Amino acid sequence: MNASLNLLLPVVLCGGSGTRLWPLSRETYPKQFLALAGARTMLQDTALRLQGLTQIPVAEAPILVCNAEHRFLAASQLMEAGIHGARIVLEPAGRNTAPALTLAALQAQAEERGDPVLLAMPADHVMANLPAFHGAIEQAFAIASGGAMVTFGIVADKPETGYGYIQCGETVPGGSAHHIASFAEKPDAARAQSYLDAGNYLWNSGLFMVRTSVWLKAIESCRPDIFVACAAAMADAQKDVDFIRPSTETFSACPADSIDYAVMERLPTRPDLDIPACVVPLQAGWSDLGAWDALWQVREQDAHGNAHVGDTIQHGCSNSLLLSSSRLVAGVGLDNIVVVETADAILVADKRQTQDVKQIVGKLREAGHTLTQTHRKIHRPWGWYDSIDSGERFQVKRIVVNPGASLSLQMHHHRAEHWIVVQGTAEVTNGDKTFLLGENESTYIPLGHVHRLKNPGKLPLEIVEVQSGGYLGEDDIVRFSDNYGRTQ
Repeated sequence: MNASLNLLLPVVLCGGSGTRLWPLSRETYPKQFLALAGARTMLQDTALRLQGLTQIPVAEAPILVCNAEHRFLAASQLMEAGIHGARIVLEPAGRNTAPALTLAALQAQAEERGDPVLLAMPADHVMANLPAFHGAIEQAFAIASGGAMVTFGIVADKPETGYGYIQCGETVPGGSAHHIASFAEKPDAARAQSYLDAGNYLWNSGLFMVRTSVWLKAIESCRPDIFVACAAAMADAQKDVDFIRPSTETFSACPADSIDYAVMERLPTRPDLDIPACVVPLQAGWSDLGAWDALWQVREQDAHGNAHVGDTIQHGCSNSLLLSSSRLVAGVGLDNIVVVETADAILVADKRQTQDVKQIVGKLREAGHTLTQTHRKIHRPWGWYDSIDSGERFQVKRIVVNPGASLSLQMHHHRAEHWIVVQGTAEVTNGDKTFLLGENESTYIPLGHVHRLKNPGKLPLEIVEVQSGGYLGEDDIVRFSDNYGRTQ
């Protein structure tokens, strides 16, 4: 028997924008890349979640499916977590979880390593009790290895209206798993209470386990349009050292659908497929961190029920979340309130209405506001920059370049730049000259000059850049050479 026939292959689904966690989560830096529940980011926690699982052989590195715009962010966070060799499949466009899992399954099949069991895990979930999670994984693995498709149902402890529900049917022999009787959409309060009272309904977690061949058979039968589009996109995929890039044109035409709707909910009505649909109950401190009240629940709280993140102080507050990312946040006399501070936006919300934060994001989008897309601090594959001040014809940036990294060889039509080195050593290309600058040294880049900034050292390079000119937009860049394959 091929050794990988009984291998568990993690598939980390890293899409999503996390709009209900605005202003901390934004389109270019969504919640899965944030350290919300602990010291590591949610992506890092997810990718490391199977460490310590000893009863099942687990692949050395996961397959990660993410938006092409987040590729460098995902790769760098995996590297920081000590995860090497991950296959990163880049979605040219978001098409929900069913196409994402199909891309991953096709990649696993192409690697010719047998027929591994896939564990699809969204990158933005919290799992507080890892031993309990591992126990559920072991039980599901036995069922999925035999040809079933398994999901994980969270044991409900309240009549939650924000989740879908799974009705448990007959027990699967040898454990606590059940065949799935039916799925239910997000209910109103009365129906949610009836599900809780019935005792045989679980919350739908969005976690799935299925053998590679079984998933491909199921998606081809249930949604042949998705299967054909994904297969064609992967057949024309470009592969380099770091990323797998499905065909943009082909994949963009793929319909969008979730794993639940596309396949899982259809299996009980498709006995011809001979793919049992099962659910394993899960009590492992799970949360999808769907809104700020969920973060309040998973963070440590003081004696008055307040959760503090960052530089915060309170007097007379109760049951509130105070989060600071750049300045002191002080709360006085707050009850059931969420305060979230970033460098360029502050959210104050009733904790009972945090689901409605997405309405604010919608209004900002309609107004054409960029605060839904980016932070003031912008991450790039070479490091980051922070726009710390600006006026009618100038902008000041703090720029940090990682050791060994460099910006593109570029030119601007509408602005000149002054660079002052405040830490580290800079290798500067300015026109036809290349030279080194140390701390407290500077250079001037005239308008129209070809230039490049590089960090040749082993420590971060930090400079202050002063831009001046009639137009200071980020799209005023002509790239001649770039280490990261960017053209604009």
